[in-house]
Amino acid sequence: MTEKRDYYDVLEISRNASDGDITKAFRSLARKYHPDKNPDDTEAEKKFKEVQEAYAILSNKEERRKYDTFGHSGPGSSPFGPGGFQGVNI
Repeated sequence: MTEKRDYYDVLEISRNASDGDITKAFRSLARKYHPDKNPDDTEAEKKFKEVQEAYAILSNKEERRKYDTFGHSGPGSSPFGPGGFQGVNI
């Protein structure tokens, strides 16, 4: 399983970025990695999708608050990862 990058790192912004900063960073990176500008470039396509995902979370105040508090795991997730206590015989 691959670890997701920090959404702030994906958009190349600081954690205290304003809504305007988030939008500006998204637009710039979306243009840079857009599939129409990078045909047949699978790496650019992956980055474009990653930028979209980061923007979807950070541009929504409630989702951003949850992300800032819990990170990628989100509220209600197991602190032991997606497998929980697998392999532990109590």
